[in-house]
Amino acid sequence: MANNNSSQQRLLIIAGIVIAVLLLTNGILLFNKYKQDDVVDTQAAQLDESNKLKIELEKQYQEALSELEEMRGSNDELNAIIDQQKEELRQQKAKIDGLLASGNEVSRAKAEMKNMRSQVAGYVAEIERMKTEIEGLKGERDQLTSRTQTLTANLDSAAVRASQLEGEKSALTAEKQQLTTEKTELTEKVTLGSAIKVDKITVTPLKERNSGKTVKKKYAKNVDQLKICFTTSENRVARPGNETFYVRLLNPVGETMAIDELGSGMFHSKEHNDKIRYTFTKDYDYNQDAAEVCFNWDPNVGAFSKGKYTVEVYNKGYITGKSTFDLK
Repeated sequence: MANNNSSQQRLLIIAGIVIAVLLLTNGILLFNKYKQDDVVDTQAAQLDESNKLKIELEKQYQEALSELEEMRGSNDELNAIIDQQKEELRQQKAKIDGLLASGNEVSRAKAEMKNMRSQVAGYVAEIERMKTEIEGLKGERDQLTSRTQTLTANLDSAAVRASQLEGEKSALTAEKQQLTTEKTELTEKVTLGSAIKVDKITVTPLKERNSGKTVKKKYAKNVDQLKICFTTSENRVARPGNETFYVRLLNPVGETMAIDELGSGMFHSKEHNDKIRYTFTKDYDYNQDAAEVCFNWDPNVGAFSKGKYTVEVYNKGYITGKSTFDLK
């Protein structure tokens, strides 16, 4: 009888243990189910938020593109900057799309979207600043245009004025950085307008006799000096006072006749921006009038040969007269 009671007690104990294990197992399974439900709910919430963010991101991106596109104008440099900004926004959107696609980077995606809004605001501010600078440069250019036109109006010679206006028109299209070049060009044109033109250039071949008197000659072997005359023109742009005329004699083979001991040298040609050899110079007290200027050049070295010679007269770096003569 005692054995039966002992067996029953063992069965009860075993049954109790089995029931306890089953209850514990059910509890664990129930806990895991609740936990999995929370994970599913969290993932579903994240997925729902991610979809909303994708829609918001696309809207934000398209609005940014539209705002930048509206700021496009006729300035190529500004348009190129806008294209670059749009490309940077595209890259930023692609980055955020990648974060949203991962499913667990929603917070980072939100932060990057906030950065993108700040980025767009910065782009807009930069473009507005550049537009303001461009308008300012246009205003300065207009002021420079007005100043240049005023300076041009001070030139009285119609021919010189027409030439200057043609040059000025092309210069007026330049921006502020071209002001120095424009001033230089204008100064050169004023100088050209004040250059004194000469005409009626005559050359008389001479030979000096033992008595000191000179007589006209026509054969090169008998010539030892030249008398050169020319007539100055009226020029109201040039200021009265001493004017230096550079005379260049070219022999029949095109060489400049020059003797340093007799005043030959080099001068700067503004027409060709180069150094040119001259034969001699002649100073004259110019009074804005037409007057004949004469002088003799006596190389006294038997330098003349037969053929055609050329005489060029320069003033202020520009050629103002030219003629030829023959020696037999």
